[in-house]
Amino acid sequence: MESRQPALLVLEDGTVFNGLAIGKIGTTTGEIAFNTGMTGYQEVFTDPSYYGQILIMTTAHIGNYGVHSQEVESEGIKISGMVIKKFSETFSRPSSSGSLEDLMISSNTVGIADLDTRALVRHIRNKGAMNAVISSEILELDQLKSILDKIPSMAGLELSSKVTCESAFQVGDENAEYKVALLDFGVKKNIIRCLVERNCLVKIFPMHTNFEELIAFNPDGFMLSNGPGDPSAMPSAIDLVKKIVATGKPVFGICLGHQILGLSQGLSTEKMFNGHRGINHPIMNLKTGKGEITSQNHGFVISKDSLNNNSNIAVTHKHLNDDTIAGIELKDRPVFSVQYHPEASAGPHDSRYLFDQFVANMKKNKI
Repeated sequence: MESRQPALLVLEDGTVFNGLAIGKIGTTTGEIAFNTGMTGYQEVFTDPSYYGQILIMTTAHIGNYGVHSQEVESEGIKISGMVIKKFSETFSRPSSSGSLEDLMISSNTVGIADLDTRALVRHIRNKGAMNAVISSEILELDQLKSILDKIPSMAGLELSSKVTCESAFQVGDENAEYKVALLDFGVKKNIIRCLVERNCLVKIFPMHTNFEELIAFNPDGFMLSNGPGDPSAMPSAIDLVKKIVATGKPVFGICLGHQILGLSQGLSTEKMFNGHRGINHPIMNLKTGKGEITSQNHGFVISKDSLNNNSNIAVTHKHLNDDTIAGIELKDRPVFSVQYHPEASAGPHDSRYLFDQFVANMKKNKI
């Protein structure tokens, strides 16, 4: 990588890392975070939940198996910037459709490589999530720090409107047994696939869809998708989900959808010191006593303290690393949600049963 242009990564606290440019030559900003997954980098980079974030991959080699047309969770890369240790300029896989760098350039993604990602991750783990800037065109520190000063905090930032679909569309068989209305806060494609595989016709609605339009579809159940940003900055979505829950129909929320569901029922959310991002996070199902290895990507969680005044909500799952709430359900209706990603792309399939649980709820509700 000796022929590559120099690049700089500057953190909000003034820490500077020198490296080499990858992807598009330019400047990008966002909240810096790290993912510990050892595979599935393309699915990670195309996950809409990462919108607005500069992502560090802790795995040393990235790009070595290229990219594949079927390994996408949205149209194009959604992260704001990429930070990696060793960037592979060559790739080897018979089914690859191109190189990671070509995808980065076509998606206008700025990145930096050849820096000490272990030192960087240790720094963030100690100091907490913070904003950052990457540039391969501006190498003046004062100028980059000036750019950093203008970046808003992720707390209080609504980002789902940047990644939601523009108009409603359907996926699946018109004659499928179940109809699911999916509210798109930044949905991953594999969530839709998992529903279609279970004999569901899925209609994906933009996040600003009004309640009457959702009901006109006459769904058997509602899916609340994942997405980016601070859930507490989405009052209209919270109000809409409150109306959805009041219908008494089955509801399944994932990640941001889980947080919005909690907020709609009077719970509160809080920003984490460092989020959960990876594909090996341990979860305990408190109903069955079984453990699950899960895929996760979130920087906000439902506050434990807010559960004290809500007797209608039961905690169903907890994160075994830090005891944060990983799943809830309502006691009086078929409504549940999880903080993690049961569609797990990339990641283990331990939690796919949650889609079966949702379908079972719809089946029971139709009788």
